[in-house]
Amino acid sequence: MDLSSIKSPQFLKNMTNEELESLGSDIRQFLIEKLSATGGHIGPNLGVVELTIALHKEFDSPKDKFLWDVGHQSYVHKILTGRACEFDSLRQYKGLCGFPKRNESEHDVWETGHSSTSLSAAMGMVVARDLKKSNDHIIPIIGDGALTGGMALEALNHIGHEKKDMIVILNDNEMSIAPNVGALHSVLGRLRTAGKYQWVKDELEMLLKKIPAVGGKLASTAERVKDSLKYLLVSGVFFEELGFTYLGPVDGHNYDDLFENLQYAKKTKGPVLLHVITKKGKGYMPAETDTVGTWHGTGPYKMETGAFVKPSGAAPAWSSLVSETVRKLAREDSRIVAITPAMPVGSKLEKFANEFPERMYDVGIAEQHATTMAAGLATQDMKPFLAIYSTFLQRAYDQVVHDVCRQNLNVFIGIDRSGLVGADGETHQGVFDIAFLRHIPNMVLMMPKDENEGQHMVNTALKYDDGPIAMRYARGNGLGVKMDEELKQIPIGSWEMLKEGVDAVILTFGTTIPMALEAAGKLEQDDISVKVINARFIKPLDESMLHDILSLGVPVLTIEEAVLQGGFGSAVIEFAHDHSYNNVIIDRMGIPDQFIEHGSVNELLEEIGLTTPDVVLRIKKMTPRKQKRA
Repeated sequence: MDLSSIKSPQFLKNMTNEELESLGSDIRQFLIEKLSATGGHIGPNLGVVELTIALHKEFDSPKDKFLWDVGHQSYVHKILTGRACEFDSLRQYKGLCGFPKRNESEHDVWETGHSSTSLSAAMGMVVARDLKKSNDHIIPIIGDGALTGGMALEALNHIGHEKKDMIVILNDNEMSIAPNVGALHSVLGRLRTAGKYQWVKDELEMLLKKIPAVGGKLASTAERVKDSLKYLLVSGVFFEELGFTYLGPVDGHNYDDLFENLQYAKKTKGPVLLHVITKKGKGYMPAETDTVGTWHGTGPYKMETGAFVKPSGAAPAWSSLVSETVRKLAREDSRIVAITPAMPVGSKLEKFANEFPERMYDVGIAEQHATTMAAGLATQDMKPFLAIYSTFLQRAYDQVVHDVCRQNLNVFIGIDRSGLVGADGETHQGVFDIAFLRHIPNMVLMMPKDENEGQHMVNTALKYDDGPIAMRYARGNGLGVKMDEELKQIPIGSWEMLKEGVDAVILTFGTTIPMALEAAGKLEQDDISVKVINARFIKPLDESMLHDILSLGVPVLTIEEAVLQGGFGSAVIEFAHDHSYNNVIIDRMGIPDQFIEHGSVNELLEEIGLTTPDVVLRIKKMTPRKQKRA
């Protein structure tokens, strides 16, 4: 089938199961081919082909509303709602978003890139539906990994209590990004083996209806028999105890099973949970046989072999540099424990886990729990390393404030994917962490200029004993600099002079240092001499050096790959104000007050005016009386 000809999902209504099977094969081949060029979340989408087709055939989107939890499994939904022709631009600058996007289609009713939000949003939509006296179906689709998130459990509790009509699809592929962990995962495992429960229960109900009623005693006995059967066949019966009608487990790749159970769910009053078993990566062997999460989301790959397309001779990835330095130090210090919320692969902690299995904890999608667990470890004189993406640290803000910083505990937070991350777009850009960490008492926040300084910062953090300390590091690879063999400690709050200058000063750190140095070199050609400072400690500031700089009276430009509001530049302005440096010109460059969409990092930097030419222009405007000498 020519998928680009699809305009809406209405064409599915009259298709036979055989025709749907053929369509599913076409969609899988389309995804494998297109994502080999663009990269993307191939594993999750190959796993939900039949489920998505069945949902769109059985329901009427957008009147009936699908909420895709996390959203990285919505590619099939996008194809069926008329966006196949845009897939060459998937996750590219100004192209098709890799997650649901409300302004992209009326069929995208909920935007998300973080897990465990769909149930709460669905509850809001259900309340609105009932107040408006509408009759549409609200259908959140949530994975077994996302179901471990605390917010999802809070929502399940409330939905079951309110008993409003809602159909929750539990897409159980036994993995989130990495293999799932936790007691709830074990409950789902037992449910997967109890597939005959619903059939036996229905048969028993039919049998009981044929027995003449002999007063209330027989009726109550029959109910006890059903309850006993329920507990016998399904250990735990977690969802029914929460107030849901549980259906399943259902083969998520079998249309007969899917349609039968979806139709049953539509007729059932109150909240229903349909437990669907799918195979992540189904139909593409490299993704289907993945057991660690490598094929959850990828860059480009060779379609025939599954080999990833990577640049040759690249410097080490930042995640590897940090995790390997932690592993090296863990050999010397038995107090070091690594914690990650479901990101052992992305945070490159597999080697640490293999060497120190008793000191490695993947807690699942549970950022709040991970953070407070780290705090608990720190109270017992351990040295916890919390490896967490910047975008996911946002979910643990209260725990950082209340449990870590307020108690001044020695937790080392490795803030991975800080700054712009590119193709994953708005929900994943790590640009808010400075603004939401800088103002918290006791917090130390730093970012290295290269991987050599990075390894010394990791060493500094794990040897630091005076409270919480966090290190930002970017997505992608380092600069390929020479690495010192012996690890050092960097004095807390100390900055570094990278280039002397007398006409202006640039204060920056991390990924924007090469840009600043390049701009300073170009300005030299116009006889504008610029001092460049590696302001590697964002908090505390190097107050001694800052006094020296501001007392010069020359213009100061701060640059950060983070939001300007409440950021590093704001800290410098506050310092200048507090110490009465009122006559010094201070300007700031960074992320403007807007959400940054998807695209390559370089394209995004150009769009927001954070490039070398922009820095040159800004310095020239700040030094208007400086003329090039003859």
